[in-house]
Amino acid sequence: MKLPAGLPIGEIWIEAPSIAPVIFPYDGSTVADAAVGNVELARQALDHALGVRTTVGRLPSYLRRKVLQSVHSAVLAERDAFVDLLILETGKPLVDCRVEIDRTLLTLETSAEEVARLHGETVPLDLLPSGDGLVGFWVRKPIGVVVGITGFNYPLLLAAHKIAPAFAAGCPIIIKPAPQTPLATLWLVHLMRSALLEAGAPESAVQLVTGGADVGATLTTDRRVGAVSFTGSAAVGHQIARDAAPTKVLLELGSNSALVVAADADLDAAADAIIRGGYYASGQACISVQRVIAVDSIHAALLDRLNARLPSVVVGDPRDPTTRVSALIDPKSTDRVRTWITQSLTAGAAVAYPTTDATTEVLGPTVLTDVPAGQLAWDEELFGPVIAVRSVPNLDTAFRTVNESRYGLHASVFTSSLDTAFTAIDRLDVGGVVINEVPGFRSDVMPYGGVKDSGIGREGPRFAIEELTTTRMAIIRPRP
Repeated sequence: MKLPAGLPIGEIWIEAPSIAPVIFPYDGSTVADAAVGNVELARQALDHALGVRTTVGRLPSYLRRKVLQSVHSAVLAERDAFVDLLILETGKPLVDCRVEIDRTLLTLETSAEEVARLHGETVPLDLLPSGDGLVGFWVRKPIGVVVGITGFNYPLLLAAHKIAPAFAAGCPIIIKPAPQTPLATLWLVHLMRSALLEAGAPESAVQLVTGGADVGATLTTDRRVGAVSFTGSAAVGHQIARDAAPTKVLLELGSNSALVVAADADLDAAADAIIRGGYYASGQACISVQRVIAVDSIHAALLDRLNARLPSVVVGDPRDPTTRVSALIDPKSTDRVRTWITQSLTAGAAVAYPTTDATTEVLGPTVLTDVPAGQLAWDEELFGPVIAVRSVPNLDTAFRTVNESRYGLHASVFTSSLDTAFTAIDRLDVGGVVINEVPGFRSDVMPYGGVKDSGIGREGPRFAIEELTTTRMAIIRPRP
């Protein structure tokens, strides 16, 4: 990774007032020192973005598409280096970082393609007599400056889902990565600005500012911003929405995703999915399996299958291709997950499959049973390698249990019945219902987002571009 020093603000890289180490979560070693911004740099970035808003909004379609295609090619050329960097700054296993880079490439590619689909329609205004003789059509216009704030768990992919659709829509964007994981995003922004420079477009169309909550508040509460797109915790997202009002806010706030197992399910397939969907990215994914809701008749058989598979989940160094679970982002997160487990056990839950010894740095895969409602490990987003299994008498109860959560991002159902599948699609109050696959399945071209406390708005290039543009109606009377 060869980057200029400082932070990319305006048309240059500006020296930051301080630096902070980026830590490899697995062993605590320093990956690199990263620039840390402040409120003043955030204000400068806003001024620069506003200064090029009109220019970026008028960039021709062919140029916006060309820039995104160039960035796709540049990232592809550095694919392996990006993977290595993601492992070091996130601590995610190698297999998950490879998935992240592939999904990032798809997001860049499809964002470039969507530039060609950004258009409006004619409107039959003469459906009313007063519209007789009028010609009407609508077009899409950029919403203005976009502020994108991303989480630590998939830093490159989340940044791509903010940056690429915003630029495709004709919006300048300021990205603020999570403090723990700024490096891959900095590199992506550098490649984007290099492509902008080569195309003759302003580099300040894409800027990056790091820093704390004060930097985020400065960016999100400026009334001149057109939209804020945030990925992170529900508590922070709700605060941003309150403080940013009336600015448009798009929120992807996570979940405690449920996987329902019906009596007619393929139990081997369900068990495989629970293991795969519960422990990828060490459980640090907003749509990883957290709650497993099984009907009584197959509950014991499902637990037997889970316990038989869990010893094959390799725990260890994320650089090892066989590793599936490694260290969480920081010791504070590990301590929190252990605390939630202990609280659940005190409240009456049991451990069906134990974690690794509490003295180790890496929390191993854990299965809890009978976690009572009201416990954080059931009610909230745990964000670690822990799943909670509960039995229920029937599917009606299972669906009601899914919906009792304050979250609603993705849920999945394992069944061999089409009737059950369509009932789930109709009744589950979530942004996505997945049948016979993990709730963590996400194609980056589909509309992605949640309901209730899981957020508002949709990502996926086509849908994000719609969110980041406004319709402008044209009404013309050709002969006054």
